[in-house]
Amino acid sequence: MHPMPELGQSAVDAQDLALFEGLLAGNRRELAKAITLVESTRRDHALRAQKLLDAVLPHAGRSLRLGISGVPGVGKSTFIEALGLYLIGRGHRIAVLAVDPSSTLHGGSILGDKTRMELLSQRTEAFIRPSPSSGSLGGVAAHTREALLLCEAAGYDIIIVETVGVGQSETAVAGMTDCFVLLQLPNAGDDLQAIKKGIMELADLVVFNKADIDPAAAQLAAAQMRSALSMLHPASPNWKPPVLTLSAMRKDGLVEFWQTIEKFRTTLGASGEFEARRRHQALAWMWQLIDAGLRSHFHQAPAVMSELQDTTAAVEAGRMTPAEAARRLLDISAG
Repeated sequence: MHPMPELGQSAVDAQDLALFEGLLAGNRRELAKAITLVESTRRDHALRAQKLLDAVLPHAGRSLRLGISGVPGVGKSTFIEALGLYLIGRGHRIAVLAVDPSSTLHGGSILGDKTRMELLSQRTEAFIRPSPSSGSLGGVAAHTREALLLCEAAGYDIIIVETVGVGQSETAVAGMTDCFVLLQLPNAGDDLQAIKKGIMELADLVVFNKADIDPAAAQLAAAQMRSALSMLHPASPNWKPPVLTLSAMRKDGLVEFWQTIEKFRTTLGASGEFEARRRHQALAWMWQLIDAGLRSHFHQAPAVMSELQDTTAAVEAGRMTPAEAARRLLDISAG
């Protein structure tokens, strides 16, 4: 029996005590139920979820958090599955939080990563949670940070967050992970022009997957990327992002990749930057929750609801500028 934290009103409700105990015991079913609880939009569930998160906090924070991103078709799922199986063979427990694009019509998850990581999902040492982004800003599920925390408390020592694709999601995921990995296709030429400078600056490591298809093209692309990165400001003052080539399909290059990740953790740990990033992650989470709370308060304010229809109609008809409408509604919500 795990001791309950002395947190007053934050102690886990009696109905969630079994959930708390099962979670800390590493039970995948209880972990899935806990994540479902924190993802719920019901107010009573939100209160229970917060107490659960407060209770598991002392048991979290001991994992390595990896962000994996890349354009569709780069082989993210194949790479994550190959990496996950390799790490399980080294004695690790792996959690994958894969944020799928959501249908704009009915909000459902489109891809379904469990079907794309069939071998990994069958391993008891792995936990895969596909979640629809549901229109969340940045393409990252609204409760990815909470899910990450719960996975850590359940004993998963490596957490992988896979993003939707190249866009705002990179900034969001880089802000909640320790190491941000950018996967690329080995296409030489002008393709580098399509990679946004801001995304490249976030990368701690760049990997060209599918290098077995055309090794010469992969080496050329890697050389071009190294040249491009040398002209950019790196994400860390203590780490110059390496550029690797590998083939996840053939399991080639995984050892070198993980050795690079371990070197990254050792280097940033020695300089104190690793812990500084963790503190920054906590603050970023706080501000995300503040932003979400303010938006919720705005939409739930009765005074705003009574004026919203007429105000939006006035903006659509051109009788009121968007700036004036926004100021008016914000003043009403603050009043």
